[in-house]
Amino acid sequence: MKITREQVHYVAGLARLELDEDSIETFAAQLGKILEYMETLNQVSTEGISPTTHAIFLTNALREDVEAKHLKRDSALSNAPEKEQGCFIVPKVVG
Repeated sequence: MKITREQVHYVAGLARLELDEDSIETFAAQLGKILEYMETLNQVSTEGISPTTHAIFLTNALREDVEAKHLKRDSALSNAPEKEQGCFIVPKVVG
């Protein structure tokens, strides 16, 4: 599938990218090759193969969520660089 320079220019505009003429030609060629490869993949028979979200089997590595005792306030604040009235003092993030 051929990608035109106009299509690359249009998508670059949507992404607010400024591309020079050489880059537009390069991206048009590269995107065309990617779409050609996708067409090749679309021809592969996937009948009998169940859909997956990952190429490898993944398991949840999180621990079981169990109720536990929490830290006492003084213990939690003991290593805080700054604290005031039982609370952590942190730098202001929003102006």
